[in-house]
Amino acid sequence: MRTTQKDFPGGHLRSTIGFEILVQDVMTKKVLSILKYDSVMHVAHILSENNISGLPVVDKENHVIGVITQADILSIVGVRKGHTFKDLLKHMLGEPLSERKVGDIVGDIMASPVVTIKADATIAEAAQSMDEKRIRRLPVVDDKNKLIGIISRADILKAVIRNLT
Repeated sequence: MRTTQKDFPGGHLRSTIGFEILVQDVMTKKVLSILKYDSVMHVAHILSENNISGLPVVDKENHVIGVITQADILSIVGVRKGHTFKDLLKHMLGEPLSERKVGDIVGDIMASPVVTIKADATIAEAAQSMDEKRIRRLPVVDDKNKLIGIISRADILKAVIRNLT
């Protein structure tokens, strides 16, 4: 289903920009990925060393099967998205936090099934999908569901700013 400008409220001239730019024009093409049998600690190091917040998880044929994020890793120690700073302080002082994920490998804690997008989609479609699913990045796949890139909210914002200036 192709999203059109009329699917978005507003109708301002600037709101057409997202329909003129394709995902393939702004996605990161040299994307890091990991396998579901990689250790969670290995992933934590990759995220930290590369200053990124999430990675696509692929099988041996490079098909996207999930996503793992900093939030997923933090959930192992009981930290989840809904926790406040006060909750974290209490946890550091010994109080337990609820909804702890358990596992040593990526497959145990990754989000799956994963939401993906095709390279020929518009950035408006990508932004809408991210907003609806409350996610920050989308793996970009080809027709065989093989990973060819990744697009983040930051990539979309940069593209919009470039086209407004």
